[in-house]
Amino acid sequence: MNVVLKGGRIVDPSQGMDAVSDILIEKGKISRIERDITPSKADSKNTLRVIDLQGMIVSPGLVDMHVHLREPGFEYKETIRTGSEAAVAGGFTSIACMANTNPVNDNRSVTEFILKQARLAATANVFPVAALSRGQAGETLTEFGDLKSAGAVAFSDDGNPVTDSGLMRHALEYACSLDMPVLSHCEDRGLSSSGLMHEGFISTELGLPGIPAVAEDIMVLRDIALARFTGTRVHIAHVSTAGAVQAVREAKAAGVHVTAETAPHYFTLTDEALRGFSTNCKMYPPLRGAEDVEAVKEGLSDGTIDAIASDHAPHSSVEKDVEFAYAANGIIGLETSLALSLKLVRDGILTLPQLIEKMSTNPAHILKIPKGSLTPGCDADITLIDIHKAWTVDAGTFRSKGLNCPFDGWNLIGKAIMAIVGGEVRYTDTGAAV
Repeated sequence: MNVVLKGGRIVDPSQGMDAVSDILIEKGKISRIERDITPSKADSKNTLRVIDLQGMIVSPGLVDMHVHLREPGFEYKETIRTGSEAAVAGGFTSIACMANTNPVNDNRSVTEFILKQARLAATANVFPVAALSRGQAGETLTEFGDLKSAGAVAFSDDGNPVTDSGLMRHALEYACSLDMPVLSHCEDRGLSSSGLMHEGFISTELGLPGIPAVAEDIMVLRDIALARFTGTRVHIAHVSTAGAVQAVREAKAAGVHVTAETAPHYFTLTDEALRGFSTNCKMYPPLRGAEDVEAVKEGLSDGTIDAIASDHAPHSSVEKDVEFAYAANGIIGLETSLALSLKLVRDGILTLPQLIEKMSTNPAHILKIPKGSLTPGCDADITLIDIHKAWTVDAGTFRSKGLNCPFDGWNLIGKAIMAIVGGEVRYTDTGAAV
């Protein structure tokens, strides 16, 4: 079925577009963007659907470049199907899934399995991120070329830092030769391994061992130094500290090829949220202090931080409904990420086009995937957003299997009302008038 999206405010940073117009979708592609596209007499109601979007935002399909789908091996936490359903419910038409599955996505067969499961789910576009090292053990590089040909779009040992600087150097060089990014989990475990939360006043008051900000900063500086030395590029995942933001800012000014992402919880929550010992607020990197939150916001505002990713990390009650010290790190985020990020627009930290750029165009560019644009000829991956819609977070109704959401019960503003993937409507908010 072909579709006309009428009267929405189209915000497409890839074209510098911010205007009220119509979009014609034909055969799963963006066909035309014009004012007042009128169906011809040849179009029948059975072949052309017209959707009135007056007052709505029409953006390129959102891209989340950092998601944990858990399959294969941990299907009790999440599957590729449930994770994809959570993605489109949150407005994400494309997601990149990390390699810390069981078995680890460190070989062609696992990459191909993930892509097969994604095709069967037929919901969001799923782009596998392959492990940088075999078994994510940080000792031997995986077969980068073979993994790329199997469908991997990037390399990362996310969940584990690459402590061997020589191995990281070779990873950057090999990935560069294939024109693929390395996504770095920056953590010095000599400083962080015994910690349970951010090291500071709150951790001291609560009597919990802390994770100092410098544990992140040191590894960010190392990877920047390696990227400078090798002339390659590196992407810094889940930036949470003021020091990391400043390091990336200075590296960009010096011409180093570095990009960075953060997650909504790092500009929404502080370590104050741990006062109740909620395991849903336990994550890595940990929630930081107020000065770090402000630095992350500044980094988003001035362009130091290129992307916003959810770091969606579902766990079951087996891992979360335990004593704080034994609880797993991680929270779900696909279905709250957009609304939490829209607050940056209301607070004047970002404009709406800048936010869409960080949640669609830039992640697609970093991953080098053909998404994040509404240019005619591109796949019709589109997110429709009601930026004024008020709603209350109820994790029990989420599509994700995970319930580990620190925002459960929060009143939020702004929501995806429809997600279109390849010209097909994959999600519609039942409360939306479209």
